[in-house]
Amino acid sequence: MSASAADNLGTAPVRAGYAFDERALAAWLAHNVDGFAGPLRVEQFRGGQSNPTYKVVTPGRSYVLRRKPPGVLLKGAHAIEREARVQRALAPVGFPVARVHAVCADEHVIGTPFYVMDLVEGRIFWDATFPDVPHAERAAYFDAMNATIAALHAIDPATIGLADYGRPGDYFARQVGRWSRQYLEDEAGGRDPAMDRLIEWLPANLPDSDESALVHGDFRCDNMIFHAHEPRVLAVLDWELSTLGHPLADFAYHSMMYHMPPDIVAGLAGADLARCGIPSEADYVDAYCRRTGRAGIARSDYMFCIAFNLFRLAAIFHGIRSRVIRGTAVSAQARDRGRQFPRLAALAWDRVEAAHAS
Repeated sequence: MSASAADNLGTAPVRAGYAFDERALAAWLAHNVDGFAGPLRVEQFRGGQSNPTYKVVTPGRSYVLRRKPPGVLLKGAHAIEREARVQRALAPVGFPVARVHAVCADEHVIGTPFYVMDLVEGRIFWDATFPDVPHAERAAYFDAMNATIAALHAIDPATIGLADYGRPGDYFARQVGRWSRQYLEDEAGGRDPAMDRLIEWLPANLPDSDESALVHGDFRCDNMIFHAHEPRVLAVLDWELSTLGHPLADFAYHSMMYHMPPDIVAGLAGADLARCGIPSEADYVDAYCRRTGRAGIARSDYMFCIAFNLFRLAAIFHGIRSRVIRGTAVSAQARDRGRQFPRLAALAWDRVEAAHAS
């Protein structure tokens, strides 16, 4: 296990600057969560840093609490209310999510809005090669991820009450505009020449395709809880970036793992896939196309989606870098991701140049 993966596992005492009034939380839970009975103990999950996540332990059971971070936040960021809403909508149709018990929009309870959901027991893989899984079983885990994202894109948002969950159409144009503005307005993180080139290139090369589906926005292996012993996804986590968007953008963000260095986020770049028992990128794309009834994905559209998603992730890491500088993100993972921002921007531009050269 890598040091970075080990740093993400389990819980630890609540970090400095992220503590809150646990007695106020207990009183609120007693009035808003059926069956809650204290006393409680609060620990903080090591993994994740955008929306602070805590384990709430009681004598009878444990819960997960997700809250907005303290401090000054960008408009529209850290939308924990949306996270709770989409999970509540997906649970009745059998999509694997944690059950949400209650949402608190009152920032006076613990300092910021939050929601409380079930603690789902299982395994999270921070290494995309799934080294802890027997070689012969790894392909089945990849197939489970592929089937899960295909199932998400097959859900009609209107049938689960999410017709208004985003603006259908013009997804790429709106997303490029959103992340470009966030990057340009958040001056604390500085500027990067590759990022500036992407801001010019992406809106001038948008795909013609204009589909709409419910998308997760951050579909990676480390945002899923797998069954303890089976290649089965029990819960998809971290719905902060979910919206109505282009399904190919969402899938390409997931398949971006084939282009991602493993020391940034869970990635497969440089791995010997055949030796690891992992399907090739082409086979993985084909499996998604079969499940979603597509004849295929044009290479130009696919490579745009990869470059776009690397750009978007670079913008997110730029925001993390800014929060580290401002002192509102203090974890080691946050500092590391802030440092990786220039590499991601360069990798995104490299994908643009590689697509032109092919």
